[in-house]
Amino acid sequence: MKPSNGYVAYIVNPKSGANAAKKIAEQFAEYLLANGFDVHKSFSKSMSDVCELSTKAAMDDECGIVIVAGGDGTVREAANGLEGSSKPLMIIPSGTENLLANELGLEEQIDWLITVFEEGDERMLDLGTANGRCFTSIMGFGFDGDIVKRVSDKRKGNIRHLDYLQPILQSFREYSFPVLKVVADGEEVFNEAGLLFVGNISRYAIGLQILHKADFGDGLLDVCIYKCASRLRLIKHSALTILKLHADSEDVIYRQCKSVYVSSPSKDVRTEIDGDPGPSLPMQVEVIPQAVKVIVPKGGRGAPIRTKIKKMLK
Repeated sequence: MKPSNGYVAYIVNPKSGANAAKKIAEQFAEYLLANGFDVHKSFSKSMSDVCELSTKAAMDDECGIVIVAGGDGTVREAANGLEGSSKPLMIIPSGTENLLANELGLEEQIDWLITVFEEGDERMLDLGTANGRCFTSIMGFGFDGDIVKRVSDKRKGNIRHLDYLQPILQSFREYSFPVLKVVADGEEVFNEAGLLFVGNISRYAIGLQILHKADFGDGLLDVCIYKCASRLRLIKHSALTILKLHADSEDVIYRQCKSVYVSSPSKDVRTEIDGDPGPSLPMQVEVIPQAVKVIVPKGGRGAPIRTKIKKMLK
């Protein structure tokens, strides 16, 4: 990317990230200006505003690249606005988890981000849709959605990893493990009590490789179903996942597909989409292959686990 390629649409979510992350976003903008780039900087007022700003940039022939500073929700809306556009998207990770940024190998270090901008590669990113809502990373059905709903209800701004502790304990005490019916590419693969994850990336919270086969540009959704009807089984699944042994468990079903239909006889199954509360069931999930062009490190790799651990301890 050179200044002659067009202006930089720089979208910042001012509510996302701790002070250190916000400082990196400011430093990156200063780097662009110091190197002769025409920077059109916008501060988003809402998630829909992020989508509108990126859509506007996608339609402007004078725009060369869209850079977004924010968390997974902000990135999701920017990607949504850029779907089908030739404009590349670069992420300045500024959220709590930064799931997609970590998967792409974008660490929260200003020198590293500058190197990626100057020398990185372009790759195509698939998007998913859930009852018409876009997502970039991962969806959780059941227990995971219950936790995210509790966190969201109390959220007033930037959240930390510790903010999840009490909601996790509350969900663990109160969750009732409803039946989920899962149909993948027209085939019923599950219809009993369980937990479900559907997504586009291999790593979830703190680097857990729930969807270990996922490739963000392969045109497929990865589906991981845990047979789970009790707290004891939930503890077992959690331990096996941390140890990266869940894929071989007889109580786990793993599929790759292009569409997933999820329903339940229960009316209170909660879902999450890229860390935000998701749509209600029944739900139709589809993949949009190679929908957005993203900037990744040369020879792209995921951020190391030590990066995630350091971030959690801040």
